Amino acid sequence: MAMSHEEYRRLGLLAGLASASVALVLTGLKLWALGETGALSVAASLADSALDLLISLGGLAAMLYAARPPDEDHAFGHTSAEDLAALGQAVFVLISAGVIAWAAVARLLSDSPPPLQAEIRGMVVMGVSITLTLALVLWQRHVVQRTGNRVVAADSAHYIGDLVPNAGAILSLWVSRQFGMTGVDSVVALAAAAMLAITALRIGKGAWDALMDRRADPELISSIKEIVGNWPGVDGFHDLRTRTAGPRVFVSLHIELDGSQTLDEAHATGAALRRAILKAHPQCDVILHKDPTGVQPHPEDPAPRPPSAGSIRKEG
Repeated sequence: MAMSHEEYRRLGLLAGLASASVALVLTGLKLWALGETGALSVAASLADSALDLLISLGGLAAMLYAARPPDEDHAFGHTSAEDLAALGQAVFVLISAGVIAWAAVARLLSDSPPPLQAEIRGMVVMGVSITLTLALVLWQRHVVQRTGNRVVAADSAHYIGDLVPNAGAILSLWVSRQFGMTGVDSVVALAAAAMLAITALRIGKGAWDALMDRRADPELISSIKEIVGNWPGVDGFHDLRTRTAGPRVFVSLHIELDGSQTLDEAHATGAALRRAILKAHPQCDVILHKDPTGVQPHPEDPAPRPPSAGSIRKEG
């Protein structure tokens, strides 16, 4: 059954609120655990949770801001704010990863590294973190199955990745308590810092691509091509263009229709096709231009788009 835009937004906002709430709780718990244990692995996990909190709040704010209708100054909406925020978050995370890595190396090279403390309290906090993270991932997967929301799917994938540094922190605290080996904590922190840096680069690249009007996911483009190419009354299409802005995907394309039909008939075909694309991909904003089948370009028209932009003409 088709999902309404209102339900799509409602579930997305609920997932965003759950993500931000869990990230806030985990950040507070790990901040306390860091003060108790002094473990760099906990510090790395804390930085990761702080990143989650920033991303969740940024995504939630973006969803609320993006819900505002287009205005005179923002005809295509306000969703690019999410990408701008993501760039700032990526810089913050890279700096955090560098600080943690520097501290870990310094502690490894130190002749008398500071001992870890209150390891059991730290392990309890990290265990609670894993439990809350798993519960959140299960809820996010439910939302993704219902809505197909790519923003929630990406957030869920990131939280799954958080389980590794959390488990690493438990391991380093246990080794410290059982054997007094504090060096494992620094090694785990270095690995977590590397994961943070990779995550930051991925987030930054995605935001940069969106701000530079990079095309949408090839799978989404292929899906749109299939819908348009099989639509009754559409003889072909060309100039398929896409760009992303936050969770939104803007789509424009030219469809070729029988030029002898009435304007009402052409409009009905185009409107039904647009509804089908939006049903399959609610995150899209679709603009269709109708051309008579076989029309030749005017000499003063812009040069045709390259084949990679997407074009097809039905046989017969």
